[in-house]
Amino acid sequence: MCQFILKVHSRCDLRCDYCYVYEMADQSWKMQPRRISKAVIAQTAARIAEHAHAHRIPAVHLILHGGEPLLAGADHIAHTVRAIKQALGPGVRLDVSLQSNGLRLDETYLRLFDELGVRVGLSLDGDAEGHDRHRRRGDGRGSHAAVTAALDLLTGRYRHLYAGLLCTVELRNDPLATYEALLRSAPPRIDFLLPHGNWETPPPGLPAAGDGTPYADWLIPVFDRWYAAPRQETEVRLFADILRLLLGGRSSGEVVGLGPARMVVIETDGAIEQSDTLKSAYPGAPTTGFHVSRDTFDAVLRHPAVMARQLGRGALAAECQSCPVVRVCGGGLYAHRYRPGSGFGNPSVYCHDLFRLITHIRGVVERDVAALLEGRR
Repeated sequence: MCQFILKVHSRCDLRCDYCYVYEMADQSWKMQPRRISKAVIAQTAARIAEHAHAHRIPAVHLILHGGEPLLAGADHIAHTVRAIKQALGPGVRLDVSLQSNGLRLDETYLRLFDELGVRVGLSLDGDAEGHDRHRRRGDGRGSHAAVTAALDLLTGRYRHLYAGLLCTVELRNDPLATYEALLRSAPPRIDFLLPHGNWETPPPGLPAAGDGTPYADWLIPVFDRWYAAPRQETEVRLFADILRLLLGGRSSGEVVGLGPARMVVIETDGAIEQSDTLKSAYPGAPTTGFHVSRDTFDAVLRHPAVMARQLGRGALAAECQSCPVVRVCGGGLYAHRYRPGSGFGNPSVYCHDLFRLITHIRGVVERDVAALLEGRR
């Protein structure tokens, strides 16, 4: 493992109605301490250093997460980063990023992140109408104006800290207008996220049977626009990963591809969990029973549920095994495969969407390669 997601605060100052942490099956956030303690920070730092040194890992990626991590406060965040850097020592590089909703991002935080070398990603769902459809404050007010103000600050003198944007796909928002709105801040990367759901609780706009391809139909115009641009405007992670996989490479994440899971989550109480997207499936789905005070990350790797995530194609459903795009799709995000009674041994609830998107991209690449070969004759 070389990626650690550390929950430094378990609450949020937005009430996004699609949030898998607060609005879906697992409500364990209610029992979590609001802020990670210095004792848990010290235990986490020691465990990360232990793992990195034992496996001679040259670099560790730490993602500060929540809830909303900025609620932890500047001093607490600084203490966290410095404690882990000190534990790792000079022989291991620590790459730190922070994912925020942007409401509290100000000059004080950005000066601190500049000093610590913390890169910042923000969540933005497009233009004001599209963003404020879901990403609202507790009193119902939208958050778009505050987020774009934070973006302006980040992309000014602190642009070197800008990690990119997360955007959750909303079928009611125009795909190209959404993409153009995201491009206005010239992000180095855009992550389009499929809304979390499964066979018991399907994503919005997707029938319970998983029929139809509404999400592929939304994403394909964005891909065509992105792919045809005269120069690369940004990296769209989902598209770039599919292209890499089609050409024999590896995915950079767990949404597509057959690569093993390479990350763990440490909650504010020190519990070590699997990906917290599993909270969308059922209560306790990400739980391992391990804790930074007593368990090594090697022990986590031997947990049966974690081991199942390392099996690649062998762990997929029979329908996936025979699929012509299985090496690229990889069964889709693990959380999206859940069905009561059969657990995660199913195709993704987005199976048809993923197949359509991947085959569309494959067709575009095949046409380009054929044209290139024809031009060389």
